[in-house]
Order: sequence, then structure tokens, then C-alpha cells
Amino acid sequence: MKKLVFGFLLFSFGASASVRHYSANVEDSVWSINVPNRLECTLTHDLPGYGKAIFSSVASKHLNMEFTLDMRRLPKDYRMAYVYSVPPSWMPGELQRPIADMNIRKQYDSDLPEQAAWTMLSELEKGYWPTIYYQDWYSRYDSVAVALNASNFALPYESFVNCVSNLLPFSFDDISYTVLSYEKNSINLTRGAKQKLNMIGEYLKEDTDLELVLLDGYTDSYGGRYSNEQLSIKRANEIKTFFEKMGVAAERIEVTGHGERRHISPNDNSLARAKNRRVVIRMQKS
Repeated sequence: MKKLVFGFLLFSFGASASVRHYSANVEDSVWSINVPNRLECTLTHDLPGYGKAIFSSVASKHLNMEFTLDMRRLPKDYRMAYVYSVPPSWMPGELQRPIADMNIRKQYDSDLPEQAAWTMLSELEKGYWPTIYYQDWYSRYDSVAVALNASNFALPYESFVNCVSNLLPFSFDDISYTVLSYEKNSINLTRGAKQKLNMIGEYLKEDTDLELVLLDGYTDSYGGRYSNEQLSIKRANEIKTFFEKMGVAAERIEVTGHGERRHISPNDNSLARAKNRRVVIRMQKS
């Protein structure tokens, strides 16, 4: 725990309150990122005596960012915290600026959504110290100030931004239920289905820790019932082989061939029959 000397203090807790300050020393300020991958990026800052500050972004269709205040002592009550961008002592004349209000929830770490998180990162990039103020829930006589030290921030932040820019543009939820369509009377995927399977492959390169994969194969009603059932099994087994090559254990993959049963569309025209030629992939993670 180290008391900070701010160039200007806009926020006031009242004359009778004592303020406990938590931050890293300038020389000991540590920022670190996770091992870069295409599923999640985290930028972490140690807060001695308090916990950690974490910025995170995950694979998704949309750019996202979140800030989490990881506390060693979780709140015992519901409060409101106030986040400011504070100039350090070597920026004389600069003013403290408000960033956001942050809800403190009982027995949970506090967090901030995308816009506030990005603003905090931008202020850190400029050398300011985003600081969180709140009334202590364990002592009515104390208030708390938690400051993120901008020292040694630049290089980890550059790596973090590169990691975020390389995240997959879809999440597990986007591929956990996938329907692959097929050419007539074959195991050849349609062009759109190949793209979907490639997406799954890109994901599995980063995360093969699947608990269960269910593969259900189907056909249209053309041809004999037995041959259609065998074709549906063959289609599903081809996908099973793909998953195994991506590192998924064979015992976690279940294949079922339904043949021409369980149609989702009539078989009275070519477009309708095409919808019935499919393999349905359902993936589960623990």
C-alpha cells in the first residue's frame, strides 16, 4: 500500500474521513498480458495489498472490452464507486477528469463496460492514473482510493492491442450449433457449409477442450431407406474425422445417422430437399 501524491484532487470524501490509497510504486508497476491467443486477451495490473485490475476482450462478432476490479476482500455491501482520470505529480496544472460511476455489488468483483474501459486505457496511454474512489464497507471511518499506475504501460498495452485485433470474429456460441448442408447424393459439402466448417476449425485450433460433440446426419428421401441411412452415417463420420484431426478426443464425439427420417422440409422440390441433406453439429463445453 502506498499513498499517492496527486497533482490535483477533485474528489472529496469529507473532512472527517481518512483515505486508504492502494497502488503500485512507480518503479514496481507491472502490466502483463496473457499468452496471446485468438479467443481472449487480458491485460492485468497488480495492485499491492488490494488485488488486480484486469482489462479483457473476447472473441465475438463485435469488438468488446471490459474492466474488472479483482478484489482480495469482496464487498460486504452495495455501494457506488467513482472513477476518475488523475494526473500524477509530474503533471502540474493538469486537472482530474471523471470517467464513470461504477456499481459495487455485494460479494462480487466490480466491473465497467466497454466505453468506460476503453477510456481508462486511453488515459493510461497518455500517462494518467485511472483511480477508483469509494466509501469502505468494512470501516465507516475510511474511504478507499485504488489507482492504476501508468508506468511501464506502453509495451504491454501495444501487445494487448495486437492481441485484440487478432481475436476470432465469432464466439463459441456462434458455432456451438451448426447445420452443414450437402450436395445431392454425396458427402460433398456445399460452399457455405465449407465456410462454416472452416470457422469451427479456426476455433478448435485455439480451444479443443470440448466436453461433448453430437453429430446427427440426415438425407433427403431420394434413394432407398437403407442406403440413405448409410449415407447419413458416412456424412457424420466425415465430420467426426475432421474433429479428431483438430484434436478432439474420439470418445467425446457421438455419431447418429437418421437417414431420410426427421425431415425439416418437404421433399417435393429441389430446394426443399436440399434442406434435408444435412449434418447437425452440437458442441458442449464444461
